[in-house]
Amino acid sequence: MDEVCDHIAEADPGIEPSGPGCVECLAGGGRWVHLRRCLTCGHIGCCDDSPSRHATAHAHETGHQVVQSFEPDEDWVYCYADDLLAELPEFEESPSHPPGWSPGPPRDWREQTGGSA
Repeated sequence: MDEVCDHIAEADPGIEPSGPGCVECLAGGGRWVHLRRCLTCGHIGCCDDSPSRHATAHAHETGHQVVQSFEPDEDWVYCYADDLLAELPEFEESPSHPPGWSPGPPRDWREQTGGSA
């Protein structure tokens, strides 16, 4: 998987995540299966196996085309525009959600985050 599109080539592997879980699910009381981090702005959204599919919705609403798994031990990146999945050295050792946050959120997420994500 060493093919790279222009979107992935321009993605920022150091972008800070917006929080420990899906922004919209935490705000609205939703649940997720897995998490994705936008490599343009850091937005954390839920995957397409989750009921609300917030990561894909974020990509469509903002035009931010590249996400990375926000799961432990997963460093792959995906480009929506080019339907391309890649594993590249510059994206290794990426951040992930805290233990116990996926599927999530954990029951005590408000206590863990001080009431906000």
